[in-house]
Amino acid sequence: MSIISEIEASQKREVSKFNTGDTVRVYNRIVEGDHSRTQVFEGTVLKIQGGGVRTTFTVRKESSGIGVEKTWPLYSPNVEKVEVVRHGKVRRAKLNYLRQLSGKKAKVKERMNITK
Repeated sequence: MSIISEIEASQKREVSKFNTGDTVRVYNRIVEGDHSRTQVFEGTVLKIQGGGVRTTFTVRKESSGIGVEKTWPLYSPNVEKVEVVRHGKVRRAKLNYLRQLSGKKAKVKERMNITK
C-alpha cells in the first residue's frame, strides 16, 4: 500500500448519505482567533465530484435575491455534519442549470418514496 493511500484511509470518517438535488444543512466549524463557532449553511446540492477522500460537494442557496454557492471537502474536519432536510427528485448529476434560475423556478421537486 502506498503512503498516499495510507494517509487517505486514516482521513476517512463516517458521513451522512446525500445526493445531488437534496436540500441539506451543512454545519461548518469556523475558527476566529482562539474562539470556534458553528455556522449553518442550508441549500440545494448542485454537484458531488471527486472520489475517495478528495470528494467535494457544492451547495447553493439564494440569499436576499443573490445566489450564494459554497464548496466543501466531504471529509473535512471543518464540516461537523451534513443534515438532509429533504430529498430532491433530479435526473442528472450536475445541476448547473439552477444558476440561471431564481425564486420558485429554482426549486427541485421532492422525492417522496425513499428506500433506505
